[in-house]
Amino acid sequence: MRALTLIGVLLLILGIASFFVSVPQKERQGVKIGGASVGVETTSSQHLPTWASAVLLVGGILVIALGSRSKAT
Repeated sequence: MRALTLIGVLLLILGIASFFVSVPQKERQGVKIGGASVGVETTSSQHLPTWASAVLLVGGILVIALGSRSKAT
């Protein structure tokens, strides 16, 4: 099936990209007193855990293999 192969390629690309691209996170902390507010917004970026990237890679390879196997029959 062509759809399985495309999904597998997408998972494989996401798995490779997750090693290099970080996910940004914003956090806002503040205090409101009456009508006034004071706050601080911090931004940090983190990579996905290595195990999550590995799961995406292995899942992509398995789905590509299933897609190519179903074409052969």
